[in-house]
Amino acid sequence: MAYKTDIEIAREAQKRPIQEIGEKLGISSNDLLPYGHDKAKVSQSFINSVQDRPDGKLILVTAINPTPAGEGKTTTTVGLGDGLNRIGKKAAVCIREASLGPNFGMKGGAAGGGYAQIVPMEEMNLHFTGDFHAITSAHSLLSAMIDNHIYWGNELEIDTRRVVWRRVVDMNDRALRQITTSLGGVANGFPREAGFDITVASEVMAILCLSKDLTDLQKRLGDMIVAYTRERKPIFARDIKADGAMTVLLKDAMQPNLVQTLENNPAFVHGGPFANIAHGCNSVIATATALKLADYVVTEAGFGADLGAEKFLNIKCRKTGLSPSAVVVVATVRAMKMNGGVAKADLGAENVEAVKNGCANLGRHIENVKSFGVPVVVAINHFVTDTDAEVQAVKDYVASQGSEAVLSRHWELGSEGSADLATKVAETIEKGEANFAPIYPDDMPLAEKINTIATKIYRADSAQMDQKILNQLKDWEDQGYGNLPVCMAKTQYSFTTDPERRGAPTGFDIPVREVRLSAGAGFVVAICGEIMTMPGLPRVPSAENIRLNANGDVEGLF
Repeated sequence: MAYKTDIEIAREAQKRPIQEIGEKLGISSNDLLPYGHDKAKVSQSFINSVQDRPDGKLILVTAINPTPAGEGKTTTTVGLGDGLNRIGKKAAVCIREASLGPNFGMKGGAAGGGYAQIVPMEEMNLHFTGDFHAITSAHSLLSAMIDNHIYWGNELEIDTRRVVWRRVVDMNDRALRQITTSLGGVANGFPREAGFDITVASEVMAILCLSKDLTDLQKRLGDMIVAYTRERKPIFARDIKADGAMTVLLKDAMQPNLVQTLENNPAFVHGGPFANIAHGCNSVIATATALKLADYVVTEAGFGADLGAEKFLNIKCRKTGLSPSAVVVVATVRAMKMNGGVAKADLGAENVEAVKNGCANLGRHIENVKSFGVPVVVAINHFVTDTDAEVQAVKDYVASQGSEAVLSRHWELGSEGSADLATKVAETIEKGEANFAPIYPDDMPLAEKINTIATKIYRADSAQMDQKILNQLKDWEDQGYGNLPVCMAKTQYSFTTDPERRGAPTGFDIPVREVRLSAGAGFVVAICGEIMTMPGLPRVPSAENIRLNANGDVEGLF
């Protein structure tokens, strides 16, 4: 049987005017700032007006470690939101915006799939409402002002060897990872080494996603450390006097974007830090606003639960007071087989034993999430090649872990296929068993926080940090940053730093090669293994197949 592509389904969507979607949440047309007919920003004045309302229930969707077989975390997030609405709950979805880099690299889009999508899909995966461009511009303004300050006399006595602020661009461009700037003579400034990260790894992105309003945004921007003097005194963005102008550039970007699912249910799509090199969650302001407007809010955290969920729970929830009532861990039979040693080309054939062998990865994620004090429901994202015996093997394994797995067919059937999952999640929440708490206290030393995540979440023997890194962490503690959480930058494909080690490996260490202080965002980044904060394009990037057809429609994005 031939199935329609995601983009074919998206183009057939019966979208409603965005004002109607806002009305479902009690947002009047006067409080929406439309971008065309099917997307809008929610005004800050409206957000301020609903702060005295009680919060709805927060549901986090996470997953096993991603495999080439596919897991469908965003698809399940959308499907669950639609399913909750189908069974009579007032629900909204909150996800991140897509980065251009991965869209033109490997992924080719990030708006769900099948009949569990958010639309307008093409706009969401391209320029959308311009938020990422605003973040890139604000970041670039600070970069320019740092070098301009040095050029015009360097009153702050910045040591040009200790400028830690890197540049960004929202594209996978490995050639920019390490560069030399200001060549060409006196008129161009003082040559120095520099480099680019991808925009979604920018501290400005992290700050926008963690700020509660514009005042908080400007304070956090001002708190960013951009360089040091020869005496190693920190220089802040506010010392460069860039925080005010950066806030102006981000004024509109701070307002959450409202769009809709294929079933015309409300969805907030706002912010987009990567989960393998940043904290991997949509914006706090979008999540907090949705909780004031809906009884159930379904959000996701990027990649596997060892990265996105850990950061959602240890960073986002810790810093904002958010508390999930349940966590959904997404898995597929195909991914279980791949974790069990089956090659991608052979995933279509039934192999119950491989499914059982691969479930160890799922089990570790279930145990990890439960360690935060929240109940877990497993969503088996259905593929048409799944057999009843394979699905039952996953259900039996999950039952042995003290949770329940529910088969969900949202990709094929929309909310009709996710109603059972929605019912189970709602029942789990109504039991009131959630007792959320982060897995380490604020006052634990930074090195111990890194080691705690390495040993308790990844199940490593230890986190390996040389004396230079330990000294740097101690210096930050002495400067008053010891209470910050840590943000691990690590491959998403494995619990280890080796992307080829699937399943639930043991007997390894986590090498930490670098640490960075994100003082404005409010966390310390530990860069592990070979992970890059500027990705590169694959041998055959998705961009080679993306084009306009004769009707002016985008082809190849999905």
